[in-house]
Amino acid sequence: MDNVYELYQNGTRLLEDGDYHAAAVPLARARDLEPDKTSIREALGRALFRSQRYREAAAEFEAVVEHAPTNDFALFCLGRALQLQGKHHEARKPLALASTLRPERADYRHYRDRARRASEAA
Repeated sequence: MDNVYELYQNGTRLLEDGDYHAAAVPLARARDLEPDKTSIREALGRALFRSQRYREAAAEFEAVVEHAPTNDFALFCLGRALQLQGKHHEARKPLALASTLRPERADYRHYRDRARRASEAA
């Protein structure tokens, strides 16, 4: 199955079904075939994040942000993946940007503030 669309569809179906580890397989293959497609990279990042593979998830969300710097969700997920690796100082910028882009999101503000406090305490 080397059709990017089929790989993406299969991966997102598995992701929606909660089979995060399995979802990462076709999504990674789709990413390898179309590395500039932010929708694929975001879905892969979500699968990796939910599989607790935070370093890999951060790399995918960082790639999304490079192509779409105002993608608040990718910024938020990048920040969270960094936080969960204990990289609170690095998490501050993407979380602050996500909060600025979507000030109505209380969850964005919560994790932004948490990263700031953890970074200052270190």
